[in-house]
Amino acid sequence: MSATQVREDTRAHRPKPEPQKGRRRPLAWAAGAAGVVVLAVLPLFNLSVPGLLPGPTYTPGSLQLMALCMLMAAAALTYHLLLGVAGMLSFGHALYFGAGVYGLAIILDRTGLPLLPAMALTLVAVIVLANLTGAVALRVTGIPFAMVTLAFAQAGSVMVRRNPDGATGGEEGLSLATEHVPDFLVGVANTRNLYWLALAALVTVFLVTAWIQRSRAGHVAAAVRENEMRVRVLGLQPYLAKLLIFVVAGTLAGVVGMTYLLLQSGAVPRAVSSDFTITLLVMVVLGGVGSRWGAVLGGVVYTMLDQRLTALANSEAIAGLPPILHIPLSEPLFLLGTLFILVVLFLPGGLAGAAARLKGRKKDAARPREILEEAG
Repeated sequence: MSATQVREDTRAHRPKPEPQKGRRRPLAWAAGAAGVVVLAVLPLFNLSVPGLLPGPTYTPGSLQLMALCMLMAAAALTYHLLLGVAGMLSFGHALYFGAGVYGLAIILDRTGLPLLPAMALTLVAVIVLANLTGAVALRVTGIPFAMVTLAFAQAGSVMVRRNPDGATGGEEGLSLATEHVPDFLVGVANTRNLYWLALAALVTVFLVTAWIQRSRAGHVAAAVRENEMRVRVLGLQPYLAKLLIFVVAGTLAGVVGMTYLLLQSGAVPRAVSSDFTITLLVMVVLGGVGSRWGAVLGGVVYTMLDQRLTALANSEAIAGLPPILHIPLSEPLFLLGTLFILVVLFLPGGLAGAAARLKGRKKDAARPREILEEAG
């Protein structure tokens, strides 16, 4: 056999290169669009998921739970912009979510504006707040940045609980002024419309997040996350890129907060607390830091577990266990904490990372078989 024949035979049996990541994007977007369509028509069918939903998918209780999962997934996406894209660990992201919740509630209650003008005014206030606080907090990095954001959030939490001029309702929270909200968004009978509103909010936040992440500012912020000094040497401005990401993340969180107010028909102090920011952090880590789909998955899984574990903890099955098992298992936070620890220890890339590794293993296992088939 000549050398030329050997080279041709080697090329013929050489493993084919895998499709580039860019070629897989249309498939991913198509799958996402199909998922959105499925979620949009879900309330029209009588489907039951025992253990996850309290009833069929068309009932108000199930629609409320699914809408809440989507809003928390959207909120986790806004935190993904900070941590996953720009590498900024913030302990005060709940401030902007709470500003959307309380800002819209106060404007509707005190001004009597219709819903859309009130939402526009609230959005402007959230943008101004995010610019002011971000301009100050981004003067430092790392742990000092986290502490400054925490201080801003604590100040907002104290203001809400102090109930200045009776505007926030204090510890009791503030009810939604429904007389200024369209009738199709008020009441249990219209939970389906609120479900679709939550879905629209999730899709909007996801699209804006993807656009920002692929923009020039997103690329610069990602480069700053890896090596800020190198970005400065190249003549770029990391401060402006991080400020843009910070403001966009805060603005989107405010939009999610306004939708949350309509879904829950009221505002509570936890919406501004640092505990809520920690919850968002847990969602992002659970889903996989750096992954948009991971943030969505983490938000849905965490919220579903948080809601359904409470029912499990109060069930007769748990009540009948011995005290050594009944006491810890009757605490939903204990179960969630245990799950988080297990994910951190055994799934360092989160749920999205585990799915990617499983997919990679299947490809590696199938590759030798394809080579043998080609050789045969």
